[in-house]
Amino acid sequence: MFHPLQVREIERLTDDAVAVTFTVPPELRATFRHTPGQHIALRRTVDGREIRRTYSICTPATDDPVLRVGIRLVEDGTFSTYALKELAVGDTVDVMAPAGRFTLVPRPGRFVGIVGGSGITPVLSIAGTLLARQSDAHFCLIRSDRTTASAMFLEEVADLKDRYPERFQLVHVLSREERQTGLPSGRLDQERLRTLLPALLRTDSVDGWFLCGPYGLVQGAEQALRALGVPRTRIHEEIFHLDNGAAAPAPATTVPAHSTVTATLDGRSGTWPVHDGESLLEAVLRNRPDAPYACKGGVCGTCRAFLVSGEIRMDRNFALESEEVDAGYVLACQSHPATEQVELDFDR
Repeated sequence: MFHPLQVREIERLTDDAVAVTFTVPPELRATFRHTPGQHIALRRTVDGREIRRTYSICTPATDDPVLRVGIRLVEDGTFSTYALKELAVGDTVDVMAPAGRFTLVPRPGRFVGIVGGSGITPVLSIAGTLLARQSDAHFCLIRSDRTTASAMFLEEVADLKDRYPERFQLVHVLSREERQTGLPSGRLDQERLRTLLPALLRTDSVDGWFLCGPYGLVQGAEQALRALGVPRTRIHEEIFHLDNGAAAPAPATTVPAHSTVTATLDGRSGTWPVHDGESLLEAVLRNRPDAPYACKGGVCGTCRAFLVSGEIRMDRNFALESEEVDAGYVLACQSHPATEQVELDFDR
């Protein structure tokens, strides 16, 4: 469900990025309380076509939430172009309640974030909330940006470093700019991380790793961690951009000639035909426009549903943890029927 919220502030972060803060009325405070790391979906209509995009909340989680997101301009990005060039204070935007499972409920321990570009956004919320609530927690942020000028939330990260000097460690790598101090410039790839991480900390003492950014960086970081013996259960990932050469869709399987999908949403169920080539989400949306979705690219996880019965083929999955898939959850936007009847439950 979307709620119309007024834009309270727009702050220019870099030449191609802004932070947008929304006013949350008292009656919606409970709705918009977020777990650190969650995102919100924003909606607008252009030329009669509905556009949805998800953006991560960058502020710490509090009982009186400050709803602030970072938006970076994407080439040919309809919503990001609108946000940077047209959106103004006082405008109203349709906003969905916070969602997502790239989260950390504050607890004691040592945690590390490895982020690239706008991947800093959810990890900023995770680190800020953790350090404020847990006096015995430590956080190490390893961030990669093209240049200092392109780095989002520099002041906010510097504030964490000043406020928690004993518990917050920052390593900033630039890929296209040389600095007189710090690490040499270059990409933060798998090979480099396999050398860098053991020099920074004891990898076996880290309770949780949070990887966020472009597909290549996240996959390279995961491979480096696995090579260093880090259990997969301690690694959490969120993809912000699919690079060229990102994982291809799953190979096609035989699709039944006549398939139906039964979906339960907000306590109501219905059964509808799935047209040739349609995803299960598309079939549901034709009949239930209120079905949850945002990116339709298998990245945000907004369309997560439980597979009650039947079999499906899922093209891509960059949002669900392996434990969720094993438990029976699918991304409806990437799922196609592999049996004549498929049943989904969006309420679980």
